[in-house]
Amino acid sequence: MRLEDLQARVRAFSDARDWAQFHSPRNLAMALSVEANELLALYLWAKDGGPQPAEPGRVPHVAEEAADVLICLLNFADRAGIDLEAAMLAKLAAAEEKYPADRVRGQARKYDEYPEWKK
Repeated sequence: MRLEDLQARVRAFSDARDWAQFHSPRNLAMALSVEANELLALYLWAKDGGPQPAEPGRVPHVAEEAADVLICLLNFADRAGIDLEAAMLAKLAAAEEKYPADRVRGQARKYDEYPEWKK
């Protein structure tokens, strides 16, 4: 399913329940943060070398919470008038320029932490 089709499904779900009245970009941005934190909470206290998430009973909830994050993001973008596909492609192009693969491969530094790039 295409991104715009997913967004239309989310919009139809919300419209059928008359929830648009509660879905300002501000409220949806807050909801997105809440949903992302619910996903993050599933990984709380997991050891880096251990199972992810730490408790096997949490595993089925990971997909549910990831879906909640996507639903909130699609809803937010719709209400904020953001073309997610165009925004993502522009951001990826900027990141490709900021982090050339041949210069950053295998390194986990921020762009301004590469001493050889400083002028």
